Amino acid sequence: MRGARSAARESRFARGGESGSIGAYDTFDASSLRMTMLHALRVLDGILAISPLPGAGGDLVGDLQHVADWRPSLVISLVSVAEFEAAGAGSVGSFIADHGARWEHLPIVDFGVPCAAFEDRWPEVSRAALHALQGGGRVLVHCRGGCGRSGMVALRLMIEAGEAPDEALSRLRGVRPCAVETEAQMGWALAAEREAAVFHRHGD
Repeated sequence: MRGARSAARESRFARGGESGSIGAYDTFDASSLRMTMLHALRVLDGILAISPLPGAGGDLVGDLQHVADWRPSLVISLVSVAEFEAAGAGSVGSFIADHGARWEHLPIVDFGVPCAAFEDRWPEVSRAALHALQGGGRVLVHCRGGCGRSGMVALRLMIEAGEAPDEALSRLRGVRPCAVETEAQMGWALAAEREAAVFHRHGD
């Protein structure tokens, strides 16, 4: 299983440059190497982060506490129910809600792109995420490994927030080089609604 995943990642969509990043906002000592390291960057007036699934490394309680300490306004989970169960992380949603954050479960198949059910809910979730970021809040997006699915959704949000696509990708990969793993994922992220957006360069 690990071999197949590694092989798939070897053939992922070209990563591109890593310039334009502003660094990561970790919630713990980097030497601990916990699975919930938050790879974060500023978007609008808030902070957007991507991470692996809490508990995937075997320490669900510790991982969830790190998420709680980061105090997100919104957490978007992209893993399936089966992935939650395999990691023993079925309590993630209730934990997040109990700690005052909004939790949205929008599952996407590993290495995949959003299905019709996801697309139906995305406008509402996107508005909530952008509203939180505009208000100085924090938004966390996680999948299983914190790369492809979460990177795809984070990139989409950055573009919907008005960032130029090339700079958004560069900034995102500056804090998480594996963000967005396939051409299909890149295509979905770049299909962000653009009619109302005025692209800006970070720092303009």
